[in-house]
Amino acid sequence: MYTAHPDRYAEMPYRRTGRSGLKLPALSLGLWHNFGPDRPVETQRAILRRAFDLGVTHFDLANNYGPPPGSAESALGEALKADFAPYRDELVISTKAGYLMWPGPYGEWGSRKYLLSSLDQSLSRMGLEYVDIFYSHRPDPETPLEETMGALHTAVQQGKALYVGVSNYSAEQTREAARILAELGTPLLIHQPRYSMLDRRPETGGLLDALDELQVGSIAYSPLEQGLLTGRYLNGIPQDSRAASDSPFLNSDAVTEELVGKLRALNEIAASRGQSPAQLALAWVLRQGRVTSALVGASSPRQLEDSVAAIGNLDFSADELARIDKIVQS
Repeated sequence: MYTAHPDRYAEMPYRRTGRSGLKLPALSLGLWHNFGPDRPVETQRAILRRAFDLGVTHFDLANNYGPPPGSAESALGEALKADFAPYRDELVISTKAGYLMWPGPYGEWGSRKYLLSSLDQSLSRMGLEYVDIFYSHRPDPETPLEETMGALHTAVQQGKALYVGVSNYSAEQTREAARILAELGTPLLIHQPRYSMLDRRPETGGLLDALDELQVGSIAYSPLEQGLLTGRYLNGIPQDSRAASDSPFLNSDAVTEELVGKLRALNEIAASRGQSPAQLALAWVLRQGRVTSALVGASSPRQLEDSVAAIGNLDFSADELARIDKIVQS
């Protein structure tokens, strides 16, 4: 029987999510990859246990995480039953709905029927009565935003979610979503955008400014840019890397000589700070406190430990930030 480490809260910083009462760890564990039937169950459970022992109290999922879709939630459900039943009230568990889950017109996007059906399925897979955060995973161009936000509100009213969020929404869409939810009486808690040193759209598109104005939290996904910022590509494309596979999220064409040059220059800054490239990238996303939490994936407990070590140095000098900007934007 797993017993959590008694000092699990000693090191991890926790940040308030917007103006809510909920605090999230600076680093959260995303179950997008590495949690499915193609991975050893003991490895999955070891990652989850190590995460919790390090103070990572937030596990982030979506209905379509796997592969196959749904398998990550099922894997977490088994781990919750085996290891975490005594600790449920110490965990924040989130899931999302928006992408394709089943055939036909009701299996994706943002209709009330899809969102609430998907949430019921997610709860069943995880063996839970409720999730802490339920997200609209992407905006639906054909469904009124009032319907999508109304479904999130209903999930809270039904006791199946404690908080609600959105992901991949623009600044304008986020403002409108927040307005609708406020009128319904269910505040928008958090936004989950893609954000990294190499992908700054939340800054350039005004999303971070909107979240500041709305007092809504944020949790960045892909802060390591699909592994590009981990140091694995400093000498080209490793055979066992995501870029060398048939992954739709990163292909070999993206790893250009110009990009590798930038990664090497960023690695020099990381080394001068006593950090790994991944730690530098995570610290950069978490700088200044504008981002509540950064999502990390892990294929092993050791990889997770390397990411969590980023919390040891989250401060940057003005010179370091200027050097990073010059490298990335050149």
